[in-house]
Amino acid sequence: MTISQPVHALGRLQAVIWDLDGTLIDSAAYHWQAWQAVMAAENFVISYEDYVADFGKRNDEILRGRLRPDLPEAEIARLSLMKEEHYRALVRRQGLELLPGAEVWLRQLQAAGWQQALGTSAPRGNIDAVFAALDIAPFFDAVMSSEEVKAGKPAPDVFLAAAAKMKVAPEACLVVEDAPAGVEAARRAGMKSLGVLTTHNALQADWVFANLAEVPPDFFGRH
Repeated sequence: MTISQPVHALGRLQAVIWDLDGTLIDSAAYHWQAWQAVMAAENFVISYEDYVADFGKRNDEILRGRLRPDLPEAEIARLSLMKEEHYRALVRRQGLELLPGAEVWLRQLQAAGWQQALGTSAPRGNIDAVFAALDIAPFFDAVMSSEEVKAGKPAPDVFLAAAAKMKVAPEACLVVEDAPAGVEAARRAGMKSLGVLTTHNALQADWVFANLAEVPPDFFGRH
C-alpha cells in the first residue's frame, strides 16, 4: 500500500484526527461490561441499545442522560471513576487489539509525512491504558482527551483543540470516526469525516467504509 505525501495547500487535507474506541480499537465489550457494573450498582438497568446510542459521548453526558439531568458533579466523578477503573482493569487483564486496517494506516500515514492526532471522548487514564497495551503513542503528533475541553462530542471542541495543537487549519483535517456524535462534531468543526461502520449500521460522514481495511490504498493521496 502506498499513499501520497500531503499537499500543503488551501483546501487540501494535511492531517488526520482519529477517534479511539470503535475506530482504532475494539473495546466495546469492555465498556459494556463496565457500564453494566456501574448502572447495576445504582439500581439502574441499561439496555445494549442505549449503550450503543451513547457511543462517542463523555461520561457526564451519558450519566445525566441515563440517570438524571441534575446529577451532581461529585456523583458524576464517583461513577465515572468506578466505570473507568473497571474498564482499565479489563484492558490490563485481557489486552486489546487494533481493528482491521488501523495499524496499516497509522504506519502508512506517518511514513508519508501526514500529521496525526487522537481526539477522543475517553479520559486520559483510558488513553494511557490503551497506549500501554498497544504501543501506538509514537504515531500521534497530538493527543486530546475529553477532560481537556469544555464540551464533548457532538460539540467540536476536542477536534478543534487537536487541530490547534498540530497547528493545522480545521478545513485541512480529516476526522475518522465510528459514531454519529463524532461525525457531527467533525461537521461542526468544519472538517471532513471518514466513517467506519464498526459500531453503527449507517453514518452521515463524507466518506463511509465498512472498516479501515476497506479504505482504498490511494484514498488519502486523492483528498
